[in-house]
Parts: sequence; C-alpha cells; structure tokens
Amino acid sequence: MVLEVFIFLVWLAILSFAADRFVYGAAAMAKNFGISPMVIGLTIVAMGSSAPEIVVSATASLNGNINTAIGNAIGSNITNIALVLGLTALLKPLVIASSTLKREMPVLLFFSILATYMLSDLFLSRTEGIILIVFFVAVICALVWMSFNLESGDPIIAETESEIPSNVPTVKAIFWVIVGLVLLPLSANFMVDSAVIIAKSLGLSDLVIGLTIIAIGTSLPELAASIAGVLKNEDDMALGNIIGSNIFNILAVMAMPGLIVPGAIDELAAHRDVYIMLGLNLVLILLSFNFRGVRRINRIEGLALVACFVAYQIVLFR
Repeated sequence: MVLEVFIFLVWLAILSFAADRFVYGAAAMAKNFGISPMVIGLTIVAMGSSAPEIVVSATASLNGNINTAIGNAIGSNITNIALVLGLTALLKPLVIASSTLKREMPVLLFFSILATYMLSDLFLSRTEGIILIVFFVAVICALVWMSFNLESGDPIIAETESEIPSNVPTVKAIFWVIVGLVLLPLSANFMVDSAVIIAKSLGLSDLVIGLTIIAIGTSLPELAASIAGVLKNEDDMALGNIIGSNIFNILAVMAMPGLIVPGAIDELAAHRDVYIMLGLNLVLILLSFNFRGVRRINRIEGLALVACFVAYQIVLFR
C-alpha cells in the first residue's frame, strides 16, 4: 500500500512535468512558426492544463474503466472550482475584468447542462462521444476567432502573452514536444494502475477512484497555474485556466470513454456527481457576475468553496 502510494505520487509528478514540457515545446514551436501569441495562449496553453486529464481518461478507457474516466472528468471540474478556485481566492481575492471570461462562463454552463443530459440515461454512447469531440473542435475554432477580435484593452491579452515562451530554438521546442508525447501516456498508465490498486485496497468503486484520487491529482497543474497567476496579479488568467480546463474536461475528457469504451455508467455519476458539477458552475457564474458593479471573488467565498469540497469528499468516503 505504501509502495503503491509512492509509485502513484512519482508518476503523478512525471505526468505534470510531461504536460508542462509538452505545452512549453508546442507553444514555443508555434511562436517560431509565426502563430499569434493570443492564438497560442487561448488554444495550446489553455489545453495544456487539461492534458493530464485527457491522457488519464483515455488510458482508463482503454483499460475498460469507463466509470473511472467519467469520474475523472466530473471530479476534475468539481475540484477546479471548489478546491482550486477556493484556495486561490483564499490566497488573494480575485478581481474579474476580462470580457473574454464573461463570454466563456455561459459556454461552460451550456456544456455542463449538455453533459448532465447525456449522462441522464445512465449510458454514454459513441455518438455522444463524437458530439463532444465535434464541440471541442468548434470551441478551439471559436477561441482562434476570438483571439483576433479581443477588445484592445482586455487585460487577458497581456496576461496571456506573458505566458508564451520566447527565444526557444525550434530543435529544443521539438525535443520537449517529443518528451511530452512519450511521457504523458506512459506516466498516465502507471498512475492509473497505482490509483486502482490503492482504491481497491480501500474498498472504493471505480467511480470514486476517478472522482477523488485521480481527479485531485490531475487538477494539481490548474492549482499551480492559478496560484502563480494571482501572485503575479494575473487574476483573469488564473480564473481563465479554470474555466478553460473545465470546458475541455467536459468536451475532450468525457468524450474519451464514449469514443473508446461506450457503455453503462454508475448511477451515482448521473444522479449525484454531475449535478454537483452543474451546481458549482452556477455558483461560479453567480460569484463572478454580482450586482454591485464589481466582479470579485473574495476570501469568504473562497472559504465557502473549499468547505463545499471538503463536505463533498466526506460524502464520497462515507
């Protein structure tokens, strides 16, 4: 048991490192090829924080663990809002100024409702997986279009461009892309295997494995990115990482089991967990669009979010 926990943590660290290096190399290579920094920031960098979840979900699906993959998608979204956003707001209240985020939040809510509907019949089909992937491609295209039509004073422009690596030789960029492509599936495979062994020894279901151990582990990049963002006073970037990751989790991460191993899902995922995810997305919108003229997520609200996360974990392990 202790050995498996150690192995899980080691491979989780390697997974996070691989995702970071892959994004670094891909962003640098795109910039060297003359692609706009805003396009890179809103697509490659945004997808990078969801890379661990996507690869882990695909790996779990290939192993036939559909509920682990579904749990990873739902659990990561719950963790991103309740834990990551909550801890970030506790560290420093978030002021939301970007009009881009205002447009993305309703999109996140729409896809959360779509996911809730798709899971309501306790079956995720291949057709539904294809629909999610088509929406994923459409979102990427919309982000590219949006990058060319941002308001000149939008603070997310400077914040996004500051995240793009500069003066990286193309050979070095390609090297890190290859390293990421090799290590991501390898680390995900070993991490999922260890998580399953740990969870089974504790008597946990496949769904709870995805909702807890794997979801929290794969959300660590979002936590690191959000904390780094607020420490640099890039509040919009910190919140943008969470919103973008949650959209990609629904469209790309949840699509994996539908495409690879369509089938019946755990009733609790459809009748409990997906509604908690939907409710937290509604809370996020309410916190971000208040009626006082200032869009701010303060420390009290951050504490409330963390308390919700703790309460949810108690329910899962009860």
